[in-house]
Amino acid sequence: MPRVEVLTTLPELGEDDVLAVPVGSGAALPAWLTGPGAPVDAALLAGALRDTGNTGRPGAVTNVPVPGRRPRSVVAVGVGDATLPELRHCVGVAVRRAQTLAEHGARRLVLPVDDAAAPAGAEEVRVAVETALLAGYRFRDTSAPHPPRLATVTVVATDAGDPAAVAAARAGEVAGRSVAWARDLVNTPSNTKDPAWLAAEAGERLAGLDHVTVHVLDADDLRAGGFGGVLAVGGGSATPPCVIVASYRPPGAAAGHHPVLVGKGITFDTGGISIKPTAGMREMKTDMAGGAAVLAAVDAAARLALPVAVTAVVPAAENAVSGSSYRPSDVVRHVGGRTTEVLNTDAEGRMVLADGLAHARLHLGATVLVDVATLTGAMKVALGTRTAGLYATSDGLADALRAAAGHAGEPVWRMPLAEEHADLLESAVADANNAPGNPGGTTAALFLRPFAGELPWAHLDVAGPARAGSDDAEVVKGGTGYGARTLLRWLEAGAPVDAPMTVD
Repeated sequence: MPRVEVLTTLPELGEDDVLAVPVGSGAALPAWLTGPGAPVDAALLAGALRDTGNTGRPGAVTNVPVPGRRPRSVVAVGVGDATLPELRHCVGVAVRRAQTLAEHGARRLVLPVDDAAAPAGAEEVRVAVETALLAGYRFRDTSAPHPPRLATVTVVATDAGDPAAVAAARAGEVAGRSVAWARDLVNTPSNTKDPAWLAAEAGERLAGLDHVTVHVLDADDLRAGGFGGVLAVGGGSATPPCVIVASYRPPGAAAGHHPVLVGKGITFDTGGISIKPTAGMREMKTDMAGGAAVLAAVDAAARLALPVAVTAVVPAAENAVSGSSYRPSDVVRHVGGRTTEVLNTDAEGRMVLADGLAHARLHLGATVLVDVATLTGAMKVALGTRTAGLYATSDGLADALRAAAGHAGEPVWRMPLAEEHADLLESAVADANNAPGNPGGTTAALFLRPFAGELPWAHLDVAGPARAGSDDAEVVKGGTGYGARTLLRWLEAGAPVDAPMTVD
């Protein structure tokens, strides 16, 4: 990823620089471009916009000829009405265009974010910094040298020196780098990424942060603690399961309020005995994306020294096929004693989340629970690949998470916990079965709900947006780190449950 700096004025431009000019609706040019000493001729730029039909539609790009090549290149990028989603799109497109020029010698992208109407505020600065980092992210594991990349993105905003903007830039950088870590975890191939590796990565990154502890429950601990779901799912693998518990407990955190984030950590999912077809298995190194998101949220919260205690719980296992795999018709006992009849070993995510939720409620002092999981293909069918499904037992919690997701640029849609489907979970031999059928996203949420008890609980099914098949704005092909920024925004607001969320 590039280094990101924030300045209040345009720097002197050199032959290694790319200048991105934001173009508003109606081809409106920013005020700094029409004043004396502008780095590019406004008439020349306006002519290029007319020639290419660029009227400022978000993401539209025009290459502008630069006499003398100082800077190396100018790209005009549409920003529309400069709403936050449009700004994300503009910055993401500008970074990717500049990256293509890096192969020809470009080293820095200069990115002014003031638009034609007004200087950028603190939130715009945060969005620009965060997006610049995430759009510049790449994961590669090749024998060939990596292609040249941008070294620096310089975000320019007139009011960037304001204390609120300085704090926002810091938050954007922390969020971007924490999400990039989550992406690294998700993208790492599963011949490297087993449960022990995931636990070690979490310990290495988090344990050195102030007020953070990382504790890993090994197989013996899981047996002693009654983690029947995690042990069943992980029982078919040569690499044993574990549960990662990462807690951030700052002094001064509000007493009596302890949100716990539970993330699905299936490091590879064959489907088990109910084995997936090859095509369905190819993306399953990403089946621990929920676990990566909750770890990244704790990472960012600690780095920003937020005054809220929070714990991430990641039940980590590899769902493999062997003589010791759990079977359809098995009955599994979870933390707290509730039992599940296994109808489908490929419905494994809910099995491990059940243990994680119950452990958080019964043993970690949780006051509110949020889980994140690539749980059901049904949610991908219902909402597509950019929007997560949100289920919640509390309207206040649902509203707070929706507001946080809006600020984070991570779309969610609240889905119904429709009681009329609850009878599909019935089992003649256990408290519930693990494969109650359609509507799959809702019945999966209904399966999880009892493990949260009476606590406020929300479930984010990120099966669609946790993975991307192509680049779009700050999203890069592969693991996206989806959910980490939503959780961070919620934590920044104090992790509200019963009141509307506000963001300073």
